[in-house]
Amino acid sequence: MIQAQKLRSLLAEDRCHVMPCCFDALSARLIAQEGYELTFMSGFAISASRIGAPDLGLMSYGEVVDQARNITEAVNIPLIGDGDTGYGNAMNVRRTVTGFARAGCASVMIEDQLAPKRCGHTPGKAVVGRDEAFDRIRAAVDAREELRAAGGDILILARTDARHEHGLAEAIARAERFAQLGADILFVEAPRNETEMRQVCANLPGPKMANIVEGGETPDLPNAALHDIGYSIAAYPLSLMAVAMQAMVTCLRQMRGETRTGLMDFAELRQRIGFDDYYKTSERYASSKRDHSPARSDGT
Repeated sequence: MIQAQKLRSLLAEDRCHVMPCCFDALSARLIAQEGYELTFMSGFAISASRIGAPDLGLMSYGEVVDQARNITEAVNIPLIGDGDTGYGNAMNVRRTVTGFARAGCASVMIEDQLAPKRCGHTPGKAVVGRDEAFDRIRAAVDAREELRAAGGDILILARTDARHEHGLAEAIARAERFAQLGADILFVEAPRNETEMRQVCANLPGPKMANIVEGGETPDLPNAALHDIGYSIAAYPLSLMAVAMQAMVTCLRQMRGETRTGLMDFAELRQRIGFDDYYKTSERYASSKRDHSPARSDGT
């Protein structure tokens, strides 16, 4: 509930929040350490990191909520979880929302794609009919209200991918109905230019999220421009994964020539992972005290 309240407070501010997206507990920890106030659990990046496969609906509800729980236990900033299509019918959507709330998420995204879903900036996307799309958000909102009645809380991020198949007007109409049903944040995926982005924000109420994929369909605009257009959140789902993958490939190729450049200093690596904090806290307990000298030559 605290994280949901934090997210509501952030969304009430008159600015567009830069939101780097994480794919595991370590990437989320780095985001928090660098002072970002919220993060999103990118389905694309998590599918790649957890199962080494593309974001094509291959991960199960259990795998995704487990990853969310690992992340929320590692950081104290609001996490928006990727609930995909809700993993079934409206009753599955209710379970998904409840499960993400229990895992510590501040918000959960539910979308209107046909299962199995596709990454928003890749081919083959299709959406369900309006009635089913609205039923998913109705069920998500019902689950949120039941959580609130029991002392819990979570925000509903309602996403539509209708722009791809049916045009911008249909996407806006769906998102408007999502808001009427009680969604807290609206996300129209993949507007193709700044004019479309302005249409989205001008015609929809409440907080809106932009999804910026480098090389994707939506323009990669400066944060000031996104704020001027009307967005409250700018999500960057693949930036960290793309730079991490590039660095790993570079290092692997260099190893053949017995060189390695661009490595984080070992002391900083240990500190960011949490060794220093662990050792400091463990000093309080006689049974946990060990030799905490900084480094052994083998890196263990």
